[in-house]
Amino acid sequence: MESYQEILDKIFSAYPMYHKVGSSAYKEGLENIEALLDIIGNPQRNLRCVHVAGTNGKGSVSSFLSSYFQELGYKTGLFTSPHLVDFRERIRINGAMIPVEKVLEFFEQYQEKFAHLEPSFFEITTALAFHYFAEQKVDFVVIEVGLGGRLDATNVITPLLSVITNISLEHTQLLGDTVAKIAREKAGIIKDKVPVVIGEYDPESFPVFEDIALQHDAPFFPADVNYEYTNHGGTLDIYDKETHEKVYSLFTPFDAHYQDKNILTFYQAAKVLEFILNIQEDKIGLAVRNMRENTGLIGRWQKLSDHPRILCDVGHNYACLKNSMSNIYEEKSSNDSKVHVVFGMVSDKDIDHILPLLRKEFVYYVCRAHIERAMDQEKLAAKMREQGLSCNTYPSVKEAIAAAKSAATEEDVVFITGSCFVVGEALEEFD
Repeated sequence: MESYQEILDKIFSAYPMYHKVGSSAYKEGLENIEALLDIIGNPQRNLRCVHVAGTNGKGSVSSFLSSYFQELGYKTGLFTSPHLVDFRERIRINGAMIPVEKVLEFFEQYQEKFAHLEPSFFEITTALAFHYFAEQKVDFVVIEVGLGGRLDATNVITPLLSVITNISLEHTQLLGDTVAKIAREKAGIIKDKVPVVIGEYDPESFPVFEDIALQHDAPFFPADVNYEYTNHGGTLDIYDKETHEKVYSLFTPFDAHYQDKNILTFYQAAKVLEFILNIQEDKIGLAVRNMRENTGLIGRWQKLSDHPRILCDVGHNYACLKNSMSNIYEEKSSNDSKVHVVFGMVSDKDIDHILPLLRKEFVYYVCRAHIERAMDQEKLAAKMREQGLSCNTYPSVKEAIAAAKSAATEEDVVFITGSCFVVGEALEEFD
């Protein structure tokens, strides 16, 4: 039998991976994944799922939902992407990654039977996840969409509940060049008579979701149309938007304010699940409090060091970076402390749209992750200097982190962001 690393090397090289090579790995249509699942006996038909799509926050919302089911005492599968350090992060049960031997068994059994289909990396990973969850007889599975929704490999399930977190412009070459077009692709996960939760209201996307939900006779629950919230020192109070009465209060351990929106989306989803499944126990607060511990989520406003304070976040598009630039400023311990940003991006991002978000008072350590899709650090730095940003370049994430740590005082903040790959390599450095 081949070793785990040999299997990984084979699947990374043999199956095109969007995460690393970009749009050339994207396979439009569900025929391939349906054929793969036929070969392994359609395990997805035996799973009770929640399906989560959206531009930002879908990984966090998926993790909150998994934590919720775990707090209720259920054996819970969680399928997310991308991974940051270990491939097995994508497939978890009650927070534990799929065992190495289960990955080996699957590929030994099926890779030759799959060969004629020439599956993408994501298709074959999705098949592995469904196979493992069904084999392990989980009670519930939370499935995060990989890209889009309508034509995503995960869209072969009929879930108990569909969730769409929000919409912003990303992957426009594949999903459409307007918010409304992208919303239509994301809304492809809405199924007949299956309730759907919409996280954030947007005047362009909301009518699309409402229309498609109506076409499918799908009960429609727009979270931030129904609720509003305030956060006071880590206590998140949720109010009915019509009556302004407080309906829930919980402690949130997350410093990043963007998680408040994700928690509101999760709250609405949990209230719908309470009704669908006749859940009597209130585990919403515990699910939020214990989410990281329950699910193993990494790379979302994660603290790596205290002195200096070093944080990382996988935010890599306009909406994410807009939030993080505001949040990281608040992490400064005093007006005199500085923010050092280790920054790298992938080459297919619209950097001209994103770079004006970066704050000019920060110092940038521009680097390139070790993948083909990464943007050259010199090219990125040149664009950043045109925006009046102060930056130096480094050929690797490791060297950029070392330079930032060397320059930072104990009162300063080091922030690592811009790409999942940059954060992934940073996490390996701090492991």
